[in-house]
Amino acid sequence: MALRLLEVIIPQSSVEEMQEILKNENLLDLWREEKFKEINVYKLVTRSEDAESIMDKFEKRFSALSEFRIVLLPVEATVPRPSFEKEQAKDANVAPEEKKRKRLRVSREELYDKLVDSAQLNYVYVAMISLATVVAAIGLIQSNIVIVIGAMVIAPLLGPSVALSLATTLGDPDLGRRSLKTNVVGILLAFVIAVAMGMIFRVDAPTRELASRTAIAPFDIIVALAAGSAGALAFTSGISTILIGVMVAVSLLPPLAACGVLIGNGFVSLGAKSFLLFLANFISINLAGVLTFTLQGIRPLNWWEEKKAKSMTRFALFLWLVLLALLLTVIYLIKA
Repeated sequence: MALRLLEVIIPQSSVEEMQEILKNENLLDLWREEKFKEINVYKLVTRSEDAESIMDKFEKRFSALSEFRIVLLPVEATVPRPSFEKEQAKDANVAPEEKKRKRLRVSREELYDKLVDSAQLNYVYVAMISLATVVAAIGLIQSNIVIVIGAMVIAPLLGPSVALSLATTLGDPDLGRRSLKTNVVGILLAFVIAVAMGMIFRVDAPTRELASRTAIAPFDIIVALAAGSAGALAFTSGISTILIGVMVAVSLLPPLAACGVLIGNGFVSLGAKSFLLFLANFISINLAGVLTFTLQGIRPLNWWEEKKAKSMTRFALFLWLVLLALLLTVIYLIKA
């Protein structure tokens, strides 16, 4: 059972109202940590899936207070261990609508903070993209799948892609612009480096690993869709994203690096086909990410934000589907 610790800073005048809100919430423990003048610090231990509901109710009621703040922290362990039987008994008294709204996932705020950090464009991201592309290009040129896999391990492509999906789901233009910028810079940087690697290390004919990235099959789309969904689930469930990041990189980095290497060697038509594979995978990953977040019930706090988010989500789903259909049509016509 994943637990979260909520530190609630609240003025004395609002304590009774806070306690009234918490009467119907699933709390494992609640205590007052300290009191400074008229400011109270309360600590609550609850399940991760219940944290969002509590934080939303507090924010709606107390966000206008300058003294109010909530700090969310993960709980590694607690003694005594929480009773599963007690939690199941509590869940039995929860209304069906409330059960449907709650999902086995981390809170919206926790998810948002993780992805904001993952979507940052900084020197670490640039360095990791550069190194991953160099390694991937060498693996493709030498037709060494082990080296290609090594490149996918260090490629930081998961965070910005999933952040773009979350921005769409929440209708957050700031996060959308930030994640899109990070994605575009990473793609352009990887392409330029791959072209340079292709110009430096010449090949008389495409190697087996390069050639395998010049054709697209239905399985490639399925893998990309699975990768996008797995990436979203990894962040919402709070599990390690390292292996999932490798899965996402499988769909993105090798075809992009192959595109650059092939163009750098003068195989422009083959490079274009690799780029089409990359685009199909990129679209599929984002499509699956938006669908996964939507199905998990991730939405903004306020109703007016939710309305905007729904419109943006519908538009994004329509756009990704249309682009994917057009791309697959182009690929089919090229093959024909």
